[in-house]
Amino acid sequence: MTPAHTAHDNTPASPATMAKANPPSRSANPLERLAEALKPDMAAVNALIIDRMQSNIPLIPQLAGHLIAGGGKRIRPLLTLASAALFDYKGSRQHKLAACVEFIHTATLLHDDVVDESDQRRGKASANAVFGNEAAVLVGDFLFSRSFQLMVEDGSLEVLRILSNASAVIAEGEVLQLSTTNNIDTTEADYLKVIGAKTAELFAAACEVGGIVADRPAGECAALRDYGMYLGYGFQISDDVLDYAASEERLGKSLGDDFKEGKMTLPVLKALAKASPAEKDFWQRTMCDLDQKDGDLAEAQALIRKHKGLDLALAQARDFAAKGRKCLEALPGNGIRQDLAELIDFAVERDY
Repeated sequence: MTPAHTAHDNTPASPATMAKANPPSRSANPLERLAEALKPDMAAVNALIIDRMQSNIPLIPQLAGHLIAGGGKRIRPLLTLASAALFDYKGSRQHKLAACVEFIHTATLLHDDVVDESDQRRGKASANAVFGNEAAVLVGDFLFSRSFQLMVEDGSLEVLRILSNASAVIAEGEVLQLSTTNNIDTTEADYLKVIGAKTAELFAAACEVGGIVADRPAGECAALRDYGMYLGYGFQISDDVLDYAASEERLGKSLGDDFKEGKMTLPVLKALAKASPAEKDFWQRTMCDLDQKDGDLAEAQALIRKHKGLDLALAQARDFAAKGRKCLEALPGNGIRQDLAELIDFAVERDY
């Protein structure tokens, strides 16, 4: 396939190519290595993000900036940059698409925090807690709209198809999660559908469009997409494990948020599968009826440990990681591929 427009494709060398001449220390974790190798690219993406979140309405950049400036791993836009750099792509289309991916992600976070009635995000007050639910929802809508403007500016119908489809699937995942929250009859298949839509779909799209802008064959783009999908599954399962097992200081948010909201995540489902009638009554009271008392979170953690819910969930995440690494075997064997292979393990094994 031919890129829809190549206005920026005549530059002498991509920032990623220049950065590879001075590779970072191998002692850093793979996320840090990728961020360092792609630092010029990420700087261009961050500049675009700041530029495109501006508006004549002061509240919009103020609220968007509250969340965007709040940190975060930036893993999704980094995946777009890395997927293009994997093929030594020398243009700059990936910058707008990485910004687009981050806007989609940020918009979903704003909406998520309203739906979940969250008052904290990345260790500080959430945007809805500071600015109100109405403003958070509307600025989320603004960022979704900005993302579509960036897609259109790229000019590729294939990119537009991939990212617009991802946006629709994410929204479906949000609605699907409403039917599983506070529902003790949720199955593991239901859970995987939710995280596949809410999390893995955007990881997959972020990777796939990197291959599209590099004009790679359909098979390589599909391998990138599959890698991103498996990475997303592993990443989200790890997140759900950390909600019951992490250090609160490292995690940057309160432990047990999923428990307090009644979200039926994989560690709970693993414990439920082996629960006694009395234990099922506990889960019904705390997660379905949301009748929670002091000490219930500790009891939930104890039941999950008793039935090896954390270990079993992590084993499933590691299986996804192994499948993701396998997908990379069809792609160029360079340093970027090695970092992507290690990134999927890091996403599963991290403690924050």
